[in-house]
Amino acid sequence: MAHDILEVIKNLQTISENNSAFSVLKDFERVLDELDIYVFKNWLEGELIMGPEISRYSVKCTFMWDQKEMPDPEGAKRLYDYGCQVVYKREEILIPRKIKSPSDYRPGTKKGKIDAHPVWTVTIDMPKKLIQDVSIGKDNQENNRMAEMMRYDNSGAVAPDETAQEIPDEPAQS
Repeated sequence: MAHDILEVIKNLQTISENNSAFSVLKDFERVLDELDIYVFKNWLEGELIMGPEISRYSVKCTFMWDQKEMPDPEGAKRLYDYGCQVVYKREEILIPRKIKSPSDYRPGTKKGKIDAHPVWTVTIDMPKKLIQDVSIGKDNQENNRMAEMMRYDNSGAVAPDETAQEIPDEPAQS
């Protein structure tokens, strides 16, 4: 299947006009970031071409990479471990040719010929529960950091914890 660059542009326009789709996409990306997917080779270079497609239990997005820059499958393995389904495909994207000579025009038009460029596409079907768990974890981390900051008094020393037990200087003798 070949993807048309115009479809990709329309998808991005739809996302930019729809706050809820943009919010879901940000949450989707946050999960990829929290799972450290971007440390694997070429994962950071992916471009969104389809999605987010939101269903009852999951969110699906498709990203593309140049054929020479396939994302490292180890990143996909990490996603599998968290219940995501990942599908790699070799496909093509249709892009209008840059006009450099009269032969670059489509016959009878003033538009450039369409060329197919080979790409890798990766479709990630991510469970909504994973997205929620990462968001909740993020909120808990912020709350934990705030609680940790509250434990410090003005001198920078940690305030005593009421639940902590004192350690005796000498062992108890029987």
